Amino acid sequence: MASKTATRTTTTRSTLDVATVLRALSDPVRLELVRQLRASDVPIACGTFDVTVAKNTLSHHFKTLREAGVIVTHRQGTQALNTLQEDELNTAFPGLLDAILPR
Repeated sequence: MASKTATRTTTTRSTLDVATVLRALSDPVRLELVRQLRASDVPIACGTFDVTVAKNTLSHHFKTLREAGVIVTHRQGTQALNTLQEDELNTAFPGLLDAILPR
């Protein structure tokens, strides 16, 4: 059986675009995903987020956040783990996360 490999998009600091990031964060579900990632000290598996949307819709939200450079997803075994790119976002757009997600 052939193995399936998922391609993950990683956006580097130099390609972060404020309009793209803000568009990604404008959806309430995506904002909640980012809020949960920011509150966690460890990467979070895709299926363990506390949101009530269909699996295919959740996948779309993760893709949007990845393509905007807000999160990075990597595989560990069968799990897809998500990490917030907080340092990169704070470097490119100082204060943005604090403004939209107060601690």
